[in-house]
Amino acid sequence: MSNRVTKYTDVISVDIRSSISTRYHTVTRAINDRFWGIQDDTRNSLYVGSYGRNTAINTSDIDILVELREEEYQRYDSVQGNGQSRLLQAVRSAILSVYPQSDVRADGQIVKITFSDGMRFEILPAFRDIYSIFDGNRVYKYPDANMGGNWRATNPKAEQEAMRKKNQESNGLLYDTCKHMRKIRDNHFSSYHLSGIVIDSFVYAAMKDWRWLNSGETSTSQPGTYEQVLLDYLNNHFPYWAPQTITAPGSEQIVDINGSLECLTKVMMFIAE
Repeated sequence: MSNRVTKYTDVISVDIRSSISTRYHTVTRAINDRFWGIQDDTRNSLYVGSYGRNTAINTSDIDILVELREEEYQRYDSVQGNGQSRLLQAVRSAILSVYPQSDVRADGQIVKITFSDGMRFEILPAFRDIYSIFDGNRVYKYPDANMGGNWRATNPKAEQEAMRKKNQESNGLLYDTCKHMRKIRDNHFSSYHLSGIVIDSFVYAAMKDWRWLNSGETSTSQPGTYEQVLLDYLNNHFPYWAPQTITAPGSEQIVDINGSLECLTKVMMFIAE
């Protein structure tokens, strides 16, 4: 595989997408049955993370936000002794009812499902924040069982819409760059940590107005110029001596990149060399 950014088509095969869809609907039905009392496999859930932002590759985890009723939030928020952890355990129990042979674990903010074929789902239980609407999109609050328990906020639809718009403006270069960086990470630096939201937020900010050329257009830039622009942005904006954060596309939420910076640097140096 070339180290330069290239165009990607059908990164995730039809068979894998079919398996993802089947499991998505099964999880959704289990959550709706347990928390809403309805038999429905489409309502109250949506793809988020890399898959929802259209930047996933075949090794990516599948992230799903499952919306729960406000009454459930009130119930677990009033619990003394980390109600967030108890909520995650309740979601885990619902998933085990349909996937009893899979490895299902509550982990900090999510419930992880590892299937026998190696596919991994991460389920984020969340509640609509009735007091917050950002740029026309609903903000969700979700549990964080770490450090005694807390509630955090996310706005996945705003991120998805911002990514989709910029990808269109760049003739697909945004998605292709994000997928390429995931390929480099997984093939060459898999022992390091580099989260999907850090990749997507970085490329969104660093690529500026670069785009794939339309048919018939020619470029005066030398091969590798675009990749060097990304690396220069990294070096100029993220000095090693300062705490590192970046703004997520669309939602403008702060993303901590300290744990991903080493791998991000390795990936960009590999791509730009």
